[in-house]
Amino acid sequence: MEEEKDPINSVSKAICDAARYLGDASYAVLPRDMAHSLGEFKKSFLNNVRYLVEKDIEWVDARVAGGDRLREEWKRACSQDETNTTGEPEPAS
Repeated sequence: MEEEKDPINSVSKAICDAARYLGDASYAVLPRDMAHSLGEFKKSFLNNVRYLVEKDIEWVDARVAGGDRLREEWKRACSQDETNTTGEPEPAS
């Protein structure tokens, strides 16, 4: 029996193959040492971007944790204020 071919899968494979070929050709037109230098430069740049993204993610995580801590402090302060206002009046000085 013939296997049914998924037309969307075939199209996406063809697009990926074309993009891969164009990427290969963009380096093939350069001299070998220049192509390797450009590749190293791009990898270095992307590693720096990755580092910055990871630091930003860490910063966001720390801010969310700080927000949780601050929210709990506010909640405790509000519950203490409610306890003071609903309890017996404080003696006057």
